[in-house]
Amino acid sequence: MTAYAQQPPARVLGIDPGLTRCGLGVVEGVPGRPPKLVAVGVVRTDAAADIALRLLAIEQEIERWLDEHQPDTVAVERVFSQHNVRTVMGTAQAGAVAIVCAARRGLPVALHTPSEVKAAVTGNGRADKDQVTLMVSRLLRLTEAPRPADAADALALAICHLWRVPAIQARAAGAQRARVAGGTA
Repeated sequence: MTAYAQQPPARVLGIDPGLTRCGLGVVEGVPGRPPKLVAVGVVRTDAAADIALRLLAIEQEIERWLDEHQPDTVAVERVFSQHNVRTVMGTAQAGAVAIVCAARRGLPVALHTPSEVKAAVTGNGRADKDQVTLMVSRLLRLTEAPRPADAADALALAICHLWRVPAIQARAAGAQRARVAGGTA
């Protein structure tokens, strides 16, 4: 049995930010073991509504999820360059709302790029949405694929973070040791 398997399960809220559809997914588990689905859903806002009201609706739903599911960490997709500036802006705004909600509660926030998430769940950083959805369904032993793709992407983010925790912790510990050795602690 590895040291990771002896840790208590971690609960991660994955957020695939978007203004029209913001995916939310909670998984629980330990690195090296199949994760368990806790909840999955999507916050939808009307594209014709005022931006402030849309962001407020997203904030309120994320807060509700944080209250209901009590995650240990929040994993948010890092905004990635897209051709449509309006889409990038909406994604960045929704992502910022998610980060603020987590920060308000003192929860750690991790940002993962789409290619990191795809590589973590499929083994291929260039996997398409169907491949990600299929692997999320298999990893969580779901009988039906999470829909829409934003929901599957949120679960993929949570799984990615759950599985990357040992590497993230090892890097942080190594950086700390280097600072101490260099006298900058």
